[in-house]
Amino acid sequence: MKIALAGPYPVGTLEQFQALLPDQTFFSVESQEDYEALTDVDCIIVRVLKTPEAVLANKPNLKAVIRWGAGYDSVDVQAAGRRGIPVLNTPGVNAYAVAELALGMMITLNRKVLGYWNNVQQGNWDRGAFASLSLNHKTVGIVGGGNIGRRVAALVQALGAQVVYYDAFRLPPEREQELHMTYAPLEELLEQADLVSLHVPLLDSTRHIIGAEQLARMKPTACLVNTARGGLVDDTALLQALQKGQLAGAGLDCVEDEASPVTKGLMDAPNVLITPHIGGSTADLADAMIPEIIKIIRNLIAGRRSDHVVNQNFLSA
Repeated sequence: MKIALAGPYPVGTLEQFQALLPDQTFFSVESQEDYEALTDVDCIIVRVLKTPEAVLANKPNLKAVIRWGAGYDSVDVQAAGRRGIPVLNTPGVNAYAVAELALGMMITLNRKVLGYWNNVQQGNWDRGAFASLSLNHKTVGIVGGGNIGRRVAALVQALGAQVVYYDAFRLPPEREQELHMTYAPLEELLEQADLVSLHVPLLDSTRHIIGAEQLARMKPTACLVNTARGGLVDDTALLQALQKGQLAGAGLDCVEDEASPVTKGLMDAPNVLITPHIGGSTADLADAMIPEIIKIIRNLIAGRRSDHVVNQNFLSA
């Protein structure tokens, strides 16, 4: 098989794949332009590049698209299904990394690290300049009870927080009890939580799941963390809420539009932390991700069924 690694990857990734499957041909395409022009390929491993229908249309031998990660909103899964191309993801593999960043953002926001850092840079060493808060005895609201959400729950619980969660597909009661996660409708979660952390995919049903109405329900002392997908939060409404003092801060690993004036406004806000979607992209992630993708490729070669086909409905149709 000819297998393309589409997008930038950690140094040595191509060599690791080739060493594990020496009888297959691996090659890289790093730019969106080269990805779109690529025609002769049997399997694609895609990380950050976009895979619309036009990218699929000129690849007659393509047998599968594998997402390096859990999210697949950058792939036209319906168009792939119409062409008989399964799209597979790797849920949970980078959950630990995203959960770590979410926790780090919570601590940074709650302990007012941004404000203290700015003060220290200006020579102000006043330890009482801000009301620094711990996670102990706080309520963390987790939107999304999947792999990442459950990891975040365990991390904050270890620091003394209690967890309420919302998910369109509620966990079984015994699983909730095991994880010490209490279910609440989204509106109630927002009203109860001292920190709200988003861990759902970007779908039509979840776009702007946090908008002006939802932000208005949050405590003015609460913080919002989004390490999932830009588009889950109405960034315009978020900026307005921050400017009005409706919430204490926000940690964003993704935004709706990186080049927009709204994003510039968020970056200028003293209580907002923004990172360039690094949550699931640690330098050592390949050590966990590559073996999982190798399993998928081996199943494809052997004609075996693989788990985590995200467009099965469209394939069946």
